[in-house]
Amino acid sequence: MVHVTEDVFAEAAVNPFTKETGTIRRFTLSNDEQMSVQILTLGATISSIKVPDSQGQLEDVTLGFDDLAGYESEQNPYMGATVGRVCNRIANGRFVLDGKTIEVSRNRGQLQLHGGFVGFNKAHWQVLEVLPNGVSLTHTNPDGHEGYPGEVTATVRFTLTEDNCLHVCMDAVSSKATPVNLTNHSYFNLAGHKAGQAGLYEHTIAINAYGITETDADSIPTGKILPVDGGKFDLRIASNLGERLRQLEPARGYDDNFCVKFTPPASITNIARVAHPPSGRWLEIASNQPGVQFYTSNFLPNQAQRESPLPGKAGAAYAKHGAFCLETQKFPDSVNHDNFPTTILRPGEKYHHEVIYKFGKQR
Repeated sequence: MVHVTEDVFAEAAVNPFTKETGTIRRFTLSNDEQMSVQILTLGATISSIKVPDSQGQLEDVTLGFDDLAGYESEQNPYMGATVGRVCNRIANGRFVLDGKTIEVSRNRGQLQLHGGFVGFNKAHWQVLEVLPNGVSLTHTNPDGHEGYPGEVTATVRFTLTEDNCLHVCMDAVSSKATPVNLTNHSYFNLAGHKAGQAGLYEHTIAINAYGITETDADSIPTGKILPVDGGKFDLRIASNLGERLRQLEPARGYDDNFCVKFTPPASITNIARVAHPPSGRWLEIASNQPGVQFYTSNFLPNQAQRESPLPGKAGAAYAKHGAFCLETQKFPDSVNHDNFPTTILRPGEKYHHEVIYKFGKQR
């Protein structure tokens, strides 16, 4: 049986869209298998996922913060948040839509990242419905916000099952043609959110992908899709993540969009399986999206260069390679590449994105 409870995470929080002060609500979903998930209305954020290991020991396996200040800090790298209106990168903050050049905000040098300066991750989402096994949140994004045409109404539904599956369904409609590409930006470490680089390097990973989108030095796609066959991006067979990261040097780590292999007529397919053999915990991710950004927290503080770690919840100190992200999505910068799956949402259409996170443990 799944239980849903609610409490207050923060009061006197200023909504960047309305400038009004309000309360950030927190919902805890829990089942009889010891799994629990916490959801914040700030950014429709997954702030905690606790799951047992093979010995029944509970650990929180997602990175996050204890308080509002942590989530509102400029140092917060989108931890656990719902990212939009367009996740990932848009080259030069510019694209052509129906013959018209659209200029959006450029919050990372000459490009836009994760929706601009005030993306969906900073919105105070409204509670649409409290469900028997979860919660549904909604955000209305104004026409012209960050340069995007059309008013977009987005909903995210989080539900937990009795067999340790967290289902996330992201839907959106728009009043005008506009790009929409949402994702969840949770940072995972199955050894526990405090386990850091040492814990991450103990993981194994497999990704069901036929290729990656080639990128330039700014991580902007060139338009080419490179086959993964036999190379450093071939993760189709489970292998140790620490060894894989060492093979990538001098590169920082993985921060790449993997092109998912779908087998028709399946609408949802298994995308990745990650395991942490010492604890026995594992995570399988399935989605209906054609891409997944595999990111190994390369831009968290680098302690080898004496950078101070990022303070996290429960006294954690987060640093480079302290977690992994698997962000299901359409391909980055799709608005500038006709050969990529389209992200354009038109009036009368519905954007629909499903992702399932299934947790388990070795018996």
